[in-house]
Amino acid sequence: MTAYWECLRGIVLREWLRFVLQRSRFLSALVRPLLWLLVFAAGFRAALGIAIIEPYDTYITYDTYIVPGLACMILLFNGMQGSLSMVYDREMGSMRVLLTSPLPRAFLLAAKLLATALISLLQVYAFLAIAWVYGVQPPAWGLLAALPALLLVALLLSALGLLLSNGIRQLENFAGVMNFVIFPMFFLSSALYPLWKMRESSEWLYWLCAANPFTHAVELVRNALYLRLHLEALMVCASLTVLLTLLAVASFNPQHAALRKAG
Repeated sequence: MTAYWECLRGIVLREWLRFVLQRSRFLSALVRPLLWLLVFAAGFRAALGIAIIEPYDTYITYDTYIVPGLACMILLFNGMQGSLSMVYDREMGSMRVLLTSPLPRAFLLAAKLLATALISLLQVYAFLAIAWVYGVQPPAWGLLAALPALLLVALLLSALGLLLSNGIRQLENFAGVMNFVIFPMFFLSSALYPLWKMRESSEWLYWLCAANPFTHAVELVRNALYLRLHLEALMVCASLTVLLTLLAVASFNPQHAALRKAG
């Protein structure tokens, strides 16, 4: 058990040091959601007031509505960026060195996912603190209640990123593949608009958004922030996290880079 703990601590510490040394990574993770909150939401605040919907007990402003979605945006981008680091580590050979450990591969990859998720949580709470100062103030207990939901979503998106990175054999192909994942997942969700507004616009668009796993992630976090439990979203996110993690571990091949270089 000591060996497992020391391994986990070492992987988390490595990711933490990488994060600390890359300060631009922290700033860039905050710039995107803050632009949406301070610029985009301000422009639409008057035009897009949100009716009383779960989990809110009254009418809310548009910027209040989108904060949970923007928090999940940070997790989404960090999950994909974590998969980029996985591709880089595989290219440089450091991942193969890690896998020489006698500990099970599944544990090593799960520890990597957890380390990425914990770093993401720091960035999310920094964003929520700024949003609080800006005036978007969910219940104080909601910030604590949202922690398990945010961790689950972070693990889900990190597992998805790892699974996608397993199919990327060249670092140069990463950006193109990620763009086909990040933007459809984000925009075809309830992060920016309620599903009932999507339905008013288009029935097929509504069903796409309703089937999007990222919608369930956003709704899980949104409800947790306001001290509600969205059971359906919890079940979907938990099931997908387990499934994607198993698929990512099973399909991981550290020899991809070596095979490409040999060719």
